[in-house]
Amino acid sequence: QVLLRESGGGLVQPGGSLRLSCAFTGNDFSIYSISWFRQAPGKEREFVAVMNWRGDASHYADSVQGRFTISRDNADNTAFLLMDSLTLEDTALYYCAAVVDRGGWPTESHEYDYWGQGTQVTVSS
Repeated sequence: QVLLRESGGGLVQPGGSLRLSCAFTGNDFSIYSISWFRQAPGKEREFVAVMNWRGDASHYADSVQGRFTISRDNADNTAFLLMDSLTLEDTALYYCAAVVDRGGWPTESHEYDYWGQGTQVTVSS
C-alpha cells in the first residue's frame, strides 16, 4: 500500500522560505508523478506543482511560478517543495499526492490515487 507523509511545515514570516518533504513508501516511487496541493481555510484544495517520474520536468500553478520549486530524489523515495518569497496568501495545509505517471500534467485532485495527511504552513508577521 502506498503511503505518503509530509513534513517541514511551520510558521514563517512573509518573504521567508520553507522546504517541505514528502516521504513515499509501499511501491516503486520512480513510476509515479508527484504533486503538491494546498488548502486554505474556507477554500477548496488547489494544485500547486507536479513533477514527472524522471524528475526532469515540472509544472506549476501561476500563483507560485517563480517562487516554488518541486524536486524529487528517486533513490531516497522523497519529493520536495522549496517555497521562497512566501506571502500571507500561501498559508494553507499542504499535501503531497501521487499517481502513476501516464504523461501530461494532472492538476485536478480527482486524478490522484494517493494522498498524505498534510503539513501546515503559516505565513505571518
